[in-house]
Amino acid sequence: MNLAYPVDIERDEAGFWLVRFPDLTGAATDGETLEEALANARDCLDEALAGYLNRHQPLPLSSEAQGRQLIAPSLLLGAKVALWSALVQNGMNASQFAERLGVDEETVWRMLDPRHRSSIGRIEQALTALGKQLVVDVREAA
Repeated sequence: MNLAYPVDIERDEAGFWLVRFPDLTGAATDGETLEEALANARDCLDEALAGYLNRHQPLPLSSEAQGRQLIAPSLLLGAKVALWSALVQNGMNASQFAERLGVDEETVWRMLDPRHRSSIGRIEQALTALGKQLVVDVREAA
């Protein structure tokens, strides 16, 4: 699962840099400089993905970059999104998954809560229980 989403970048008539996520309806931000706009883009992506988690909706797939820059979510939020997607893919609800893990349902909801500072190790264990592997990919900064 690729959680890096391509962005469209353009300058507006006032000189601001606009950054839009074509795969995520309504997800857009800007900045006075390109660097500021790209930093804001990561926050924008985190908020957009958190909205899908909070509404318990499936995530739109990331399209091909086609020469566009990719923006990835923060590590912990990305792991939570991957966990949610794995639950949906396996047709499980939080109660069923809690039973599989031997924890209470509230623990599962905390792991899926974008605002909760869950342990990345706990999320990794949960993904493993769903047959998934969490992999970190380090790239050059944009």
